[in-house]
Amino acid sequence: MSMSAGGAKGGLKNEINVTPLVDVVLVLLIIFMVITPMLQKGKSVTLPKAQNIHHHSKPPEEPIFLSVTSDHQMYLEQDRYDEAGLLEHLSDKLEKTPTKPVMLKGDIAVTFSDVRKVMHIAKKAGAKTIALGVEELKDQ
Repeated sequence: MSMSAGGAKGGLKNEINVTPLVDVVLVLLIIFMVITPMLQKGKSVTLPKAQNIHHHSKPPEEPIFLSVTSDHQMYLEQDRYDEAGLLEHLSDKLEKTPTKPVMLKGDIAVTFSDVRKVMHIAKKAGAKTIALGVEELKDQ
């Protein structure tokens, strides 16, 4: 590898070597692509849309996420359970932190009776607060 240091033939090259920059940006892009799906809480569902969503003045405590997917499966965070398993595991979580709120995310394709069933399980497990997850409609 040689470098010209001036002279009659050539001068100092004042070009930026972009190869290390591209390497770093590519690594960061890959890291963000891998981590971003993990940031979502609860199971992925298509939420119903709503207007006039009330926002809390102070940020609430991080909730426990319950999800009902379009195929009528029930999830606590990312783990799937039947009714008895959901009641047992949610009771265990709420026993440790009884004031922790529960966020219930029901897919737009499920009926209200499916969501109501999970709400009833959460109440039996000892949930004090249950919030329904919706997607806010933007006014245009």
